[in-house]
Amino acid sequence: MKQTIRSTTAAKAIVHCLKREGISHVFCVPGESYLPLMDAIFDEPSLQLISARHEGGASFMAEGYAKVSGKPGVVLATRGVGGANLAIGVHTARQDSTPMVVFLGQVHSHFRGREGFQEVDLDRFFQPIAKWTVEIREAERIPELVQRAFRIAKTGRPGPVVISLPEDIFLQDIAEAVVSDVDVPRPAPSAEDVRSVQEILQRAKRPVVIAGGGVKLAKAERLLRLFAEKYSIPVAAAFRRHDVFPNDHPLYIGHLGLGTPKSIIETVKQADVVIALGTRLSEVTTQDYRLLSPDQTLIHIDIDSDVLGKVYPPEISILADCKETLLKLLEIAVQPSWHDWAAARRKQYEQVSTLPAEKRNLNEAIIASLQQHLPNDAIITNDAGNFAGWLHAFFQFSEEHTYIGPTSGAMGYGMPAAIGAKLAFPERVVVSLSGDGGFMMTMQELETAVRYHIPIISIVFNNSMYGTIRMHQELHFPRRVIGTDLGNVSFAELAKCLNANGIRVETEDQFTRALLQAFNETKPTVIEVMTDPNQISVTATIDELRKRSNSR
Repeated sequence: MKQTIRSTTAAKAIVHCLKREGISHVFCVPGESYLPLMDAIFDEPSLQLISARHEGGASFMAEGYAKVSGKPGVVLATRGVGGANLAIGVHTARQDSTPMVVFLGQVHSHFRGREGFQEVDLDRFFQPIAKWTVEIREAERIPELVQRAFRIAKTGRPGPVVISLPEDIFLQDIAEAVVSDVDVPRPAPSAEDVRSVQEILQRAKRPVVIAGGGVKLAKAERLLRLFAEKYSIPVAAAFRRHDVFPNDHPLYIGHLGLGTPKSIIETVKQADVVIALGTRLSEVTTQDYRLLSPDQTLIHIDIDSDVLGKVYPPEISILADCKETLLKLLEIAVQPSWHDWAAARRKQYEQVSTLPAEKRNLNEAIIASLQQHLPNDAIITNDAGNFAGWLHAFFQFSEEHTYIGPTSGAMGYGMPAAIGAKLAFPERVVVSLSGDGGFMMTMQELETAVRYHIPIISIVFNNSMYGTIRMHQELHFPRRVIGTDLGNVSFAELAKCLNANGIRVETEDQFTRALLQAFNETKPTVIEVMTDPNQISVTATIDELRKRSNSR
């Protein structure tokens, strides 16, 4: 369906495109280079502008909003300085296959090429990390190119698109603007592809599925469960795609991430057929590209042709939407002979993913408390850091659309992404997990949450160090500590200074009381968890790492 708008400005034409896409929130740090666009948003009641404290935080909010809502995240910034600050969110959206559209105010057209104030060739700057970039120089092309940007961001393998707009273009008149709905193609596999999968599965003895973000983007989680159940095929989640398959399901066999237990990796290594479904088989998922071997038969299914065969040569490449593919695969005739193997591998997963009755450290106790008290539909976000190892290892995600984390490994992501998620689903509990290092990179956005009355819950694991790097430091250069120690900061008190709730906890009981209290708050809450610096990871302490180095 098309809509024709006559006699409008370039800025208002952009707002019409946003409205047509069903965008409800736009994230930014204000800039004079695009003030007319902000003013046009002011006149549109269906759009809320969220003004952040830093462009990096704004881009993480937009990315988190997009992951949860399924709509493109929209973020605005000014010129080279604002663009450079939000580049981390663009990179995250690219690696995470998240639809995002970035509007950047550019210097005046008459000043381009003279090294004007804050001038950068923004389209060229972002080209290596964005799906598409463009600088629009003619006002009448804005409706065409902005709609093209949304189409590119949403179709195929989704990703970020960056639009550069000279500041003088926004107030220019457009005689006629035509806006229309963006159709997202859903290619299906051919009959020959389906027959080939059937033939391979008929010969299989130990098949396994590695399910990635493509399943989530296609909203195919339910079909994946039906497919796994019909053919008794075990399912592993790709890195930070925990909620792609119910973790409490008898056919779920674990998460392929950082620090994955050997028994889970062994399940995939034992498989004779691997169905890579909507995953790019990243470095982390494939354990440094060492997970699969030439002896295994790989069936790779993805909507992006560039992904197929990029890491491992597949026996069958299927260029198709995950949902359409699963619908077709549910029609094939295969009699599974691997029930005992699947059950045995599930038992292996349960042995390494079940929390002990007596918790060995506070981090385990925190995960147990979250598992017990969070609603099933609560949304969890997390930063990068070793603290996330406990979440990845032990928390059981039973419902879809309940987890978002950066496969890019970006620090500072968790809390701003939680803000975006809460705006997308204000009725749901949203909890972020961060280490003290990552939290402080974007903690200024806590004030943004306060200002807009967004009651997220931020859990900060404080061990006064960059824990992940310290672990690697102790592994490779034991006792030679440099650069990884951090100062003593009270995040609970800092939260109060920003007009949020701040609670410091040192025991499981204190944490549980703080969590239950936070459920009823109308403003953000920071729960600062004082963790043992020696407990550097799920499986090791610093003392143990040093003992290992001494025994070499």
